[in-house]
Amino acid sequence: MFRNILTRTMSMLAEGSRAPDFTALDHTGKKVSLSDFHGNRFLLWFYPKADTPGCTAEACGLRDRRPDYDSAGVRIVGVSFDDVDSNKAFVDKYNLPFQLLCDTDRKIGLAYGAADSPSASHAKRISYLISGEGTIEKGWEKVVAKDHPQEVLAFIQQKSKASL
Repeated sequence: MFRNILTRTMSMLAEGSRAPDFTALDHTGKKVSLSDFHGNRFLLWFYPKADTPGCTAEACGLRDRRPDYDSAGVRIVGVSFDDVDSNKAFVDKYNLPFQLLCDTDRKIGLAYGAADSPSASHAKRISYLISGEGTIEKGWEKVVAKDHPQEVLAFIQQKSKASL
C-alpha cells in the first residue's frame, strides 16, 4: 500500500492552495526554504536536466526576460534533480541570474507534482507562480520550453492590468 502512494501519478497543485514547504541547497550550496520567499512573488520553475537543449532554451528565455519579471515583482527560482556542481556549471555557462535549487532527494518534485516517484530520473517540465503569502496563483503543466518564459510573463502582465 505505501509503495502505491509513492509511485502514483501526482497532479498539479490547485490554484489558491498553500505551496508545500521545502528546503534544498541552491547552486551555490546555500540552504533555501519556501519561507525565504515570504513577501515575494516567485516563479518556481521545474526543469528536467541542466545544460540540455530544452532546459537551456527555457533558462535563457527566463534570463533574457528577467528585467520584465523584476519590474513585475516576480523572482525566478529553478528546480531540478541535478546536484550543486551541475547547477552551478549551468548558471556559470549561461550567466543565469537566478537561483537553481538542487532537489537531489526529489522531495520538492514529489510535493509539487514534478515527480511521480522518489526514483524519477528527471523533473517534469512544470511551473508555478507563487504569491508572497505562499499560495499557488497559477500552475503550468504543459510547458513548451522555448515559449514558456513569455507565456508566464504574459500571464503576469495580464493579471497586473486586470487588477488596475
